[in-house]
Amino acid sequence: MRKIVAVLALCACAQGARAAGPDCSAIQGSGERLACYDAASLPKKKPAPFETDASRATYKDPLIAEDERTAAKLKNICRGC
Repeated sequence: MRKIVAVLALCACAQGARAAGPDCSAIQGSGERLACYDAASLPKKKPAPFETDASRATYKDPLIAEDERTAAKLKNICRGC
């Protein structure tokens, strides 16, 4: 029971601390208000760049060779005998 009360108290305090930011809604100019909201928002994480591993061999599809053999067999079928 004490743990639940402690967690609830912590959550209540955390909401107040998070809400204590600049009051951007009181700014009259739209450009200034937008700049205030941009400055108050959390910075977005940039995705990590895609890293290529040069030590890995390129992927070779095993079905390409099978498709070529099947296509070659189909071309040899007589179509009007």
